[in-house]
Amino acid sequence: MNVQETMASPLVWHPQTPAEAWLMKQTYGTEAVYISGGTLLRTHWESGTAAMPKHLIDLSAIKGLNEIRVGEAGLQIGGQMSLQACRTNDFLKRHFPMVTEAIRLIAAPSIRQLATIGGNVASLIGDSLPALLGYDAEVIWFNGTAEQRILLADWLRLANDPSQRTERLLLGIQLPFNELTETVGDEAGIDQVVISKIKRFCAYHKVGRREAFTPSVVTVAINGALSDSGIVNEIRIALGGGQMIPLRHEDLEKEIIGKSVDTPLLQHVYNRIFQLYEPREDLFASAAYRKQTAANLIVTELWKAAKNET
Repeated sequence: MNVQETMASPLVWHPQTPAEAWLMKQTYGTEAVYISGGTLLRTHWESGTAAMPKHLIDLSAIKGLNEIRVGEAGLQIGGQMSLQACRTNDFLKRHFPMVTEAIRLIAAPSIRQLATIGGNVASLIGDSLPALLGYDAEVIWFNGTAEQRILLADWLRLANDPSQRTERLLLGIQLPFNELTETVGDEAGIDQVVISKIKRFCAYHKVGRREAFTPSVVTVAINGALSDSGIVNEIRIALGGGQMIPLRHEDLEKEIIGKSVDTPLLQHVYNRIFQLYEPREDLFASAAYRKQTAANLIVTELWKAAKNET
């Protein structure tokens, strides 16, 4: 059967619960796919790079996946929230600005109205992923019997390892609230914990071949905190772009924490990104160009934070 014939007659299923959706996927196997907004999948079908499967499992009817909830531990975003709804959410913009900035740069407004945050994450190459990694996000997923949570960084590492890949139904994303605290001493036998005097900084960049509606060449997210004296108290660095699965660079983060942002440190960061960042080369850009661009962006943001520039 050719692509046109397959596209003309898919069966669309509307499960009401994660368990129903999971059972359908187990029943139809490779002949079925989960679908949210379907914007990325549709580009594959229309270009002929993939055939539309016989069964589409539409997740939009599952209750609770199309809302944002604020809890004590953080902000929970349902996987069926559209990118546009996420982008315009005031709470998300105020507390997690890298996420809304990343979404602003994804595709065109008409596509953002349909595309979902869950679909962008589940694609494994979505431009929102570095921003979410920069906030140490968790993913909420269904394993066939129960909901589970795992750090997004670990979820993506497993996806990078073919031997560890399993069927995973993404339900949502959890963004934790995070205040830096430190123990400052013991007075009269009582440990006192106070909020550190810090300067928080964060930045998200997407570099493409044109200004808007463009595939990413490099995506960068950096989120950190500096003490009054310019010492790095906390840092998260995530890099993606093109068809690579974005990753946190935790080895580099450990090397930076506790160090003063000066010329030797910036040179070290620049060199280490060239060593650690392994982008895929394609027709849009060479691996060397992507490495240099990512290194320049990270070093620039660290320098700006240390110089109190925005």
